[in-house]
Amino acid sequence: MSRTTPTPPQQWWSAEELAAAGLPDLPSTRQGVEALIKRGGWRQDAAQARRRAGRGGGWEYSWKLLPVRARHQLTRPELATKEPERMGRDEAWAWFDAAPEAVKAKARVRQGIVQKVEVLEPAIGRRSAVTEVARLEGLGARTVWSWLALVAGVRADDRLPYLAPRHQAAPKRPRAKDCDPAFFALIKSDYLRLEQPSFTACYRRARRVALAEGWDILPERTMRRRLDASVSQVSQVLARKGLDAVKRMYPAQVRDKTALVALEAVNADFHKFDVFVRWPAARGEKPVIGRAQMVAFQDIYSGRILAWRVDQTPNATAVLLCAGDMIEAWGIPQHVLLDNGREFAAKAITGGSPTRYRFKVRDEDIPGLFTSLGCDIHWATPYAGQSKPIERAFRDMCDAIAKDPRFAGAWTGNRPEAKPENYGSRAIDLEQFLEVLAEGIEEHNTRQGRRSEVAWGRSFVEVFDESYATAPIRKATEAQRRLWLLGAEGLRAESKSGRIRFQGSEFWADWMHEIAGQRVIIRFDPAGFFDGLHIYSQNNAYLGHAPCLVKAGFFDMAEARTHARHRNAWMAAEKAALAAHRKYKAAEIGEGLAALTPPDLPKPEAKVVRPVFAIPAPRAGRQVPAPDLDRAQAAIVADLASRRSAPAPVAEEEPRERFRRALQLERAQAAGGTLTAEQQRWLSVYQTQPEYRAERMLWDEQGDTIFG
Repeated sequence: MSRTTPTPPQQWWSAEELAAAGLPDLPSTRQGVEALIKRGGWRQDAAQARRRAGRGGGWEYSWKLLPVRARHQLTRPELATKEPERMGRDEAWAWFDAAPEAVKAKARVRQGIVQKVEVLEPAIGRRSAVTEVARLEGLGARTVWSWLALVAGVRADDRLPYLAPRHQAAPKRPRAKDCDPAFFALIKSDYLRLEQPSFTACYRRARRVALAEGWDILPERTMRRRLDASVSQVSQVLARKGLDAVKRMYPAQVRDKTALVALEAVNADFHKFDVFVRWPAARGEKPVIGRAQMVAFQDIYSGRILAWRVDQTPNATAVLLCAGDMIEAWGIPQHVLLDNGREFAAKAITGGSPTRYRFKVRDEDIPGLFTSLGCDIHWATPYAGQSKPIERAFRDMCDAIAKDPRFAGAWTGNRPEAKPENYGSRAIDLEQFLEVLAEGIEEHNTRQGRRSEVAWGRSFVEVFDESYATAPIRKATEAQRRLWLLGAEGLRAESKSGRIRFQGSEFWADWMHEIAGQRVIIRFDPAGFFDGLHIYSQNNAYLGHAPCLVKAGFFDMAEARTHARHRNAWMAAEKAALAAHRKYKAAEIGEGLAALTPPDLPKPEAKVVRPVFAIPAPRAGRQVPAPDLDRAQAAIVADLASRRSAPAPVAEEEPRERFRRALQLERAQAAGGTLTAEQQRWLSVYQTQPEYRAERMLWDEQGDTIFG
């Protein structure tokens, strides 16, 4: 008796249905099934392959073409693999939310087909409804039945996650062939380097080593996908491009400016213009041509450029003068955000700040400008342009100012490989450059249409002026204005008049006799050098102002008469001051002393009498002949003459003792004592010697302990 071969419920299958069925020995993707069909030549068997009727077309294949284990599972459902346990509601929706849009679209299509079956089921029954809907949709009835099974017992509003294809959620099948771990490790180590070699070159090198070592390998594209799957993009950037590139991948912090007011916070930095500038030079010297450096202070709230200065190089002097311009014109800011460069960390700018991590910090440092004005100093992160808002303004100036048509031929390019064809063909005079720069900064400040959170289409000037009118502003006093003047330390006033010689000019005031011979600190405005100097003591106490003594022509009689008149007036003032101190005349003082002279007193009589004894007569000695006596006397006289002419030996003085003697003279002079002409001459000469300077530096550090 013959046995009948069982027939599965669904006999014709599309490639997509076979991939979704999860049958043994069949790929789990449509592409894999298509490759199996192509290798097996299924479409050449007309009896077992046919074109699908209905929507979409395509091919479908008989179940008899499937591998043996797949056919056996279709005909023996009891041997089918047990379905995995259904996910919970929250887990299913979480998985569905993370699925790609293509998976979600397929789930919505399947849900629509299931809903059509449910609509027809009350009228014609479930089996007929499935058959009719499958025919209309061009699907197999088994496929629709499998979808119904997926949502059996599931609420209607929770069906989407359960109907979605789960190829990506299914566990990965082990590869039939895998590469040697050493081969993959070699590729990763070679590829993840700062030299940024191409993956193809790394694969070739690793393949050459693998062939020599006998390692199992995989194709290049497979290894590239495996590397991208195992090594994150951030790790690849860090290994191949460095830490700065990774920092750029992290979103920059956005700070809110709406809580500020005008001049509450400012920031400053230097900018190097991409323009060749010709700097003026002295007669007979070649002019200096280079790129100009501009330091600028910007109001953080409004974005307005408050002050700027131009120099050949970044330096603390330009920063000091630019800060003075800002404070003089607008006021003292509360917060100052500075670049971490040496020009901003100089002692004249931020000396005494506890967070100034540049140069050597000493407790006795003189407070800098911003420290003295009570400003809160903040330091920007090094090599982080987004930390300073002024960098955005500098970027605008690179286009609006550096590429001005009046600078044609002088533009240098913004990097070495971007030099223009006319590079170095022209240099702009400094005067013209400053004119165009001033015009460009004014246009930058007054440009309409700004889109910041405080501008709303207005210009920086309008935003600043509106807030400045109601903001609490601190203005600088006259004493504070002298803080941003240039200074020179260690100058010595002339020993007689107190006059100071500096930069070929002389400065003097009638009060300067009080500082004659002393070391002082001077401050001056370079733009008004001949207006005079402000004199400070060594401990930074203000002493007074010294006007400049203008040099006169050799035969200029008018200047001579003016000088004589000033000298006579000064002498008359000094005489008047002296007369004010002389309350009594010398005769009056003498008369007062005479009145105090006691009356004549009787002379005292001696009570003790000193005895006087007779001088004994000399004994008679041997008579010396006259010629011998003369010769002896002549020898004694010659010996005395030789002793008188020979200088007395003087012990050589040690350097430390000489410095001690000079220090004693300086202290006596500072206390108001008077030195002899010889002492003054010796001290003046000794203070110019290298020995004095070396001992002085040692004494400044250790004090009197150097003397033991």
